[in-house]
Amino acid sequence: MQQLTDIGYVKSILERHGFHFSKALGQNFLINPTVCPKIAEMGNAAEEFGVLEIGTGVGTLTAELAKRASKVVAVELDDRLFPILEETLADYNNVKVIHGDAMKYDLAGLIAEEFAGLRVAVCANLPYYITSPLIMRLLEEKLPIETITVMVQKEAAQRLCAPIGSRESGAVSVAVAYYGQTKTLFQVARGSFMPAPNVDSAVIQITLHKKKPWEVTDEKMFFRMVKAGFSQRRKQLSGVLAGGLSIPKARMQDVFAQAEIPANVRIEALTMEELVRLANALACV
Repeated sequence: MQQLTDIGYVKSILERHGFHFSKALGQNFLINPTVCPKIAEMGNAAEEFGVLEIGTGVGTLTAELAKRASKVVAVELDDRLFPILEETLADYNNVKVIHGDAMKYDLAGLIAEEFAGLRVAVCANLPYYITSPLIMRLLEEKLPIETITVMVQKEAAQRLCAPIGSRESGAVSVAVAYYGQTKTLFQVARGSFMPAPNVDSAVIQITLHKKKPWEVTDEKMFFRMVKAGFSQRRKQLSGVLAGGLSIPKARMQDVFAQAEIPANVRIEALTMEELVRLANALACV
């Protein structure tokens, strides 16, 4: 099997199958020979793991995962890639490619059926347009996943991994940090892809909390508060929440006092512990 990072080989197989890149699906295939092995090594592709991949491209990352993991199951939306994958992944008997939309597919059922007895990790080169919605789906469904290792746009990586309480943090930073610990593994230049996107990328990893380091009384209230607060992040949080959550201002002052947080604070200045305290106080209103 020729290297799937050989541009000439990849172009020839795509041409032979009449494949054209879809902008709507955000298709940019990895051709840098060092990137996929690093993702696989750092993304828990190991003998005791089953790896769920979202999107396959021509199978460059899939093959590297299959070399290391016990089993790889990939969910791919573009059925035009399936005859190509039959060719590029022919050497691997531990790979299963499923046609489906990862935003709609029954991932809990898939994991239960395909990875019984295995630890589970997610690895993917994500299309930029689906990055945050897909990561949040993986987290919110509380799937039995240990790590999520994904390639995303560099700016998205900065938001997702921003320290809580920093100016760079936002609602998605808080949401991801609620479920796990994030870190940026390495940067990837735009020339590592075919076709090359107009932005650079980064590989990030989310290690899910086995037990959350804080107790939230009402998760729905926590996320409502975060969403409302960051919708007007430059304004004083007490006023923003009074309007966004329909709570009288006088009552909101009591809530902030109970949480021991200044009423004139902006949400971007609060730590996770302070956000949890405030959400728990709001849950009692």
